[in-house]
Amino acid sequence: MSSHPFVPVGDVCSDLVDVDLAIPADGRHVDVHRPLRHPVGQRRADKSTGRGIERRAQGQTPTIMDRFLSWDLHIGWLVLGGIALLAMTVLPRVFSSRPLSVPLLYVVAGYAVFELSDSLVGPQPTGVGFDSAVIEYVTEFVVIISLVGAGLRLERRPGLARWNSAWRLLGITMLLSIGAVALLGSALLGLAVAPAILLGAVLAPTDPVLADDVQVGKPGEDQERDEVRFTLTAEAGLNDGLAFPFVHLAIAVTTTTLAGALLEWGVYDVGYRMAVGGVAGWLLGMAINRFGRRTGEFFRSETSEGLFALGSTVLVYGLTEIVNGYGFLAVFIAALIRGGDDHAYRRKAHAFAEQIESIVVAFVLLGFGALLSEGILDALTWQGALTGVMLIIVIRPLAGWLALLGRPLPQRERWMIAFFGIRGVGSLYYLAYAANEADFGDVALDSVWAVVAFTIAVSIVIHGISATPLLARTDDRRNPDLPTTPQQGATTT
Repeated sequence: MSSHPFVPVGDVCSDLVDVDLAIPADGRHVDVHRPLRHPVGQRRADKSTGRGIERRAQGQTPTIMDRFLSWDLHIGWLVLGGIALLAMTVLPRVFSSRPLSVPLLYVVAGYAVFELSDSLVGPQPTGVGFDSAVIEYVTEFVVIISLVGAGLRLERRPGLARWNSAWRLLGITMLLSIGAVALLGSALLGLAVAPAILLGAVLAPTDPVLADDVQVGKPGEDQERDEVRFTLTAEAGLNDGLAFPFVHLAIAVTTTTLAGALLEWGVYDVGYRMAVGGVAGWLLGMAINRFGRRTGEFFRSETSEGLFALGSTVLVYGLTEIVNGYGFLAVFIAALIRGGDDHAYRRKAHAFAEQIESIVVAFVLLGFGALLSEGILDALTWQGALTGVMLIIVIRPLAGWLALLGRPLPQRERWMIAFFGIRGVGSLYYLAYAANEADFGDVALDSVWAVVAFTIAVSIVIHGISATPLLARTDDRRNPDLPTTPQQGATTT
């Protein structure tokens, strides 16, 4: 028998979850520890997994209370998730006409629960491997479903004139935002070229997940007169795919110079991948429409139509990604043309996507609150906070206003479109994706995570509180003789 009190077996599973396991010779105690780069990650090791388990680990006999009440990490998540889902059925209606957003409530609740709990452990993206991968895959799925919902809502046919405001935001506002944030990251935060570009890229796209209150209504509703909501919905749907090339540029610059990466980036990441994403979305969307019409008798129930919509969405994304196209772009385009002018089908498909989104978003918002509780903002400096605030209240509004100059829009609507550049789940996905693909440096990556998390939190507070009253006033001025009905979403705001 070894004289060492522990027999190491970490090598067996280190490739799977990046943990070090040690089993004591007497078999009474198991020490599980994940090495973390971020110093605040040590807080995870300080949180117990339950009173009874802790006492057994210390060689003590569990109390009578432990036999009737137990608290385990995954059970805690299930209880919290169940409460969140039940609340999601009520809160959107309760707060639909109030200046308070559901995402803000969920983030605050997630932060409070995880901050006060000694048992619940939240995600830590700056740790090694596992958490960052989970954040990437979960947020990826949420964005996919949100893009389907946005695409199904938009029933104005695409065109240079009909979508002029959206094209301006994509071609001017997004590029100005990327450049301005990257410059601030370099000048204020001292970031190198690659992490500075990454910061600009992940904060550039507006979010389709947390923007329900500023988006158009359900399929079949009149959208032509609401240029504000239409433009914001179209922008959020398209820029999640169009910002991806700049994330790839940041990844490329980690191994070469900016000048050396530009040619291949322009040809492959911008030209080829965007073209493939657009073409794949159109072709697969048309194929799905044809298949649905020919087999329509099999999709008469709402459940079947919903499953058909979900299955076809995942298929579009997967097939596009296989050929290295931008799956987000393909999913949105396929959703735009799905069902054609069949409003009934689009409404059913949208309702199903909205329900799926509600389920996942509830956990994601709680998880974001937990992320804040786990200390993701510990690396935030006043320069990083200033960068986030500048993006929300200066850079985006000014860039949006400049892009819309010359459009025949009332001044108030122009400023509304420019102001509501909501940041959210898409930024978390892009950052987790980039962090898993390249090495940006531990210190720089921690700083980027802190700025991104802070910016999302600020956006949730400012935009969440102001969306309902500001848009209600805009609706009143546009339709003074009609009662204003606030947009009600079953998902986020």
